Amino acid sequence: MTVRLNTGPDAPLSLTVTDKRIVARDIVELTLRNADHSALPDWRPGAHIDLLLGDALVRQYSLLGDCTDPTTWRVAILREPESRGGSVAAHKLEVGQPVDVRGPRNHFALSPSSRYLFVAGGIGITPLLPMLAAAEKAGADWTLSYGGRSAETMAYGAELKALYGDRVTLYPQDEAGLLPLATLLGTPDEETRIYCCGPEALLSAVEAQTAAWPKGSLHVEHFTPKPVEDDIPDQPIEVVLAASGLTLHVPADRSILDVVTEAGIDVLTSCQEGTCGTCETVVLEGEPLHRDSVLTESEREAGETMMICVSRACGKKLVLDL
Repeated sequence: MTVRLNTGPDAPLSLTVTDKRIVARDIVELTLRNADHSALPDWRPGAHIDLLLGDALVRQYSLLGDCTDPTTWRVAILREPESRGGSVAAHKLEVGQPVDVRGPRNHFALSPSSRYLFVAGGIGITPLLPMLAAAEKAGADWTLSYGGRSAETMAYGAELKALYGDRVTLYPQDEAGLLPLATLLGTPDEETRIYCCGPEALLSAVEAQTAAWPKGSLHVEHFTPKPVEDDIPDQPIEVVLAASGLTLHVPADRSILDVVTEAGIDVLTSCQEGTCGTCETVVLEGEPLHRDSVLTESEREAGETMMICVSRACGKKLVLDL
């Protein structure tokens, strides 16, 4: 197994908004560059960055541009009606304005395959856009099924149809109804990799529909935390930090991250709800009780890393590489 650690810079980059355009109702696209247009860190399809928006607001957005362009990052941001401030602040950014950015990181990487089935719902189209370009460049057989509330809310829909033709099928709900998942996913195929991103209801439906598919066929990215799948009550645990030489007591009502941070250990963190993967930490001993929305089932079984903002221990002790 390849351990997926934070590969982007820990220190924020100060970038400049060089372009801003509306790409759908309530969705803006921002183009970010260094002031001198120098190269940015490399990234691959599925990667995301953190926007540091002030007042401790940190939000993750998928990179959607051309990953072969070393000078430019693009993100699209949906203004959420019940936003805690992040999307509103991002929408207020204007051309010429600086913004601190951290990353990139990738927990939704595109695996090599001869055939792909991409499924997007709403703003979930964003991480899939560079995947389509990569699949096309590789000569893979692929299709995209893209749903949204209405055509005017579906960013890049018309562009995708114009670029890729019949391989892209749009399902505006007010015209075509919901995505026909039973038809799209009804026949398991060991050669096909499914990549899906969108609202939690869509991801849950896709996961249920692909239960009979070969293990590892489905790859999803969550924007919100998955429901906790276990009914194990939280217990106090001992956490040994191997690199720091500390042994910490983590009470049942506190996260590992909180206690580690309180002890003066600098751990990079962002969402604190198990969806961004920023706090992924190597496990040296012990069995993690995974409660994140990032790791695949095989990665959970391997137990080599964990998200210390939400996950705990199956036993009474963990040894972490901190």
